[in-house]
Amino acid sequence: MYKTYQVKEREIYRTVHKRLTDYTDRLEDKGGMRKVHDDAVQAILIQFKNKEITHDEFLNLFDKNRIATEREFSQYVDNQFKDEGYEVAVKIEYSSILFNPTKTNLITKPIIIYETEKKVKKAGILNTGTWETTSKSTDANDKTVTRNDSFSVKSTTGYEILNIKTVVFRELTLLILCCIALLASVLILYIFTIKNLIKQQKQIEVLHTIVDNISHEFKTPIATLKIASKTLKKNLNEETLPLIDRQIIRLENLLLQLHKDENTAETIFIQPEDWDFFIQDLAFTYPENKFKFLNDIKKELPFDKNLMETIIKNLCENSVKYGASEIEIHITDQEKQLEINISDDGEGIAKNEVKSIFEKFYRIQSNNIHNTKGLGLGLYFVQKIVSKYHGKIDVKSEVKVGTQFKIKLSYEY
Repeated sequence: MYKTYQVKEREIYRTVHKRLTDYTDRLEDKGGMRKVHDDAVQAILIQFKNKEITHDEFLNLFDKNRIATEREFSQYVDNQFKDEGYEVAVKIEYSSILFNPTKTNLITKPIIIYETEKKVKKAGILNTGTWETTSKSTDANDKTVTRNDSFSVKSTTGYEILNIKTVVFRELTLLILCCIALLASVLILYIFTIKNLIKQQKQIEVLHTIVDNISHEFKTPIATLKIASKTLKKNLNEETLPLIDRQIIRLENLLLQLHKDENTAETIFIQPEDWDFFIQDLAFTYPENKFKFLNDIKKELPFDKNLMETIIKNLCENSVKYGASEIEIHITDQEKQLEINISDDGEGIAKNEVKSIFEKFYRIQSNNIHNTKGLGLGLYFVQKIVSKYHGKIDVKSEVKVGTQFKIKLSYEY
């Protein structure tokens, strides 16, 4: 844009220079300095050179001429650029008057011979020229030169457009508007693209979360079904078939989570006996561990059965993974608040790691080595479910002693 501004500025100055050059040349002629046959002007130069007139008298001649023509000169220049709206200032001056025989400069500083009422402060373009005026006398007998009055005059014409910035921007208005429109379009396109990328990123994160959740939740029912299958091969008992049915239902519910938009079924609220089934399944899956369970729930609660199962089984399985042999589960309902307490005698969690255990993919390390298999998603999903119900989860843990999780979920029924 700056380069375009400079090019346009030079173009305007060239136009001004071209339209005024002929007129300023005629003004210099009108001043009498280029008419070599003008004896009066020639005589003035000779008188000044010979010090027959003073420096002030010499300058006064040019000042009178400049003052007399200033208004006419200004009107001509203003009229030339009235339609364009240019405020043009012009100054014509003689920068040197050289007496050729001795190469002596008769003036010490430039003499202004013509100037507009608008004054030139910093010329945008300069036009210079040099010309000579000569007068010689010869001896009638031997034809030798007895007097040689030859002068070289160097003139400079300066032009300045006082409102050049306004003029340039006015003439570039269309281009500037187009540039602004183009930049605005690019910016809008950029913002639109970023918004789409953010939206797609969120969709990908949701998809990843669902896949992570499903893959994690599939492990328990599959493991339980494997154990149940082995049990069936040995002998058939009354508890095995209901257990299989529950795991099949759980697998079906997990699959339905992949098609939430298509799933119009209502949420299944948890019943008092469901808590018992959760622990029975865990005891069947992990026969080497002891599960102490106290269930004080006497009524249906407005919580998603599948989500409650996820909380119980993720916390208990986490205890099993980290060395617990005995796990205590206590479920109570007091003053419209469900409270889940799960404690174990496992390895415990170091204080510096407690704050991180609910982070996605976080797993407790021992000497920078993950000793326990898993994706680090179990506690992450527990925390997400608690947040969904605007609940609270507290953790107390001591290394080599064990860990206690206390969850409180309020409800209105």
